[in-house]
Amino acid sequence: MPQPRRGEVRYHLAGAFYRMAYYEAGNPASPPVLCVHGLTRNGRDFDALAWGLADRFRVICPDLPGRGGSDWLPDASLYDLPSYIQALSHLLAMIGRKVMYVGTSLGGICGMAIAAMVGHPIERLVLNDVGPLVPGAAIRRIRDYITQTRPEFADVLALEAHLRRVYAPFGKLTDRQWEHMAKTSARPLPDGRVALHYDPGISRQMRSTLAIDVDLWPTWNRINVPVMVIRGESSDLLLPDTFARMQRAGAQTLVVRDAGHAPALLDVPTIQAIRGFLTARPAD
Repeated sequence: MPQPRRGEVRYHLAGAFYRMAYYEAGNPASPPVLCVHGLTRNGRDFDALAWGLADRFRVICPDLPGRGGSDWLPDASLYDLPSYIQALSHLLAMIGRKVMYVGTSLGGICGMAIAAMVGHPIERLVLNDVGPLVPGAAIRRIRDYITQTRPEFADVLALEAHLRRVYAPFGKLTDRQWEHMAKTSARPLPDGRVALHYDPGISRQMRSTLAIDVDLWPTWNRINVPVMVIRGESSDLLLPDTFARMQRAGAQTLVVRDAGHAPALLDVPTIQAIRGFLTARPAD
């Protein structure tokens, strides 16, 4: 798989400017697709999807603040939805045109929030295993995992073993896909070990997160662009009733078998389904 091009955008937050890294594939003149990752992941999660779309689109995959190649924030309390939307708004301003948007989990929440705003630039929205109701039980599971995760490992192989265990719900990945995920999730340490490629402050911020249902239906009701919703078959974050209600509201839907929260978007059928949605002609 070719390496994506790397860039960065500077954004203003709480009286200072920070760098947000991004990766891109495809012709810069092509219609843009913005892909935004989940809570502790990074933009390289979308490499396979990016190259599956690169002949038709310019695919841009940022590292949210505190992740991957982006700057860490000095105050952990800044790791919240308004900060992520602030950073993404600078990237959207740099792109300067209408975009398609693909968001996994937290990235999907950001996408819903932006698509509900007046004057937003999103033309089509793909939500990967997230919807307008986020169950408190799923929040508790994620909070407990993040706050209890051992952040450092002897080497990339040990980190890969950790990822295989905790991200088993991503679906049936090949050895090569797990290896790629491990390499792009690793941050080298001075002593030769590796750490997960995100600011430990994100874990500290999560400790204060309440494990209660989050109702985003008012936000959902303001979205008036075509939406595709992907659900892992056994997901505990996008529940069947929420998924069905989104479908009744007009969303195109896809269930990924043998996956939970959240499908990795690495398999060819899922990539083709996303491509089909993004390239579909507008309804008359």
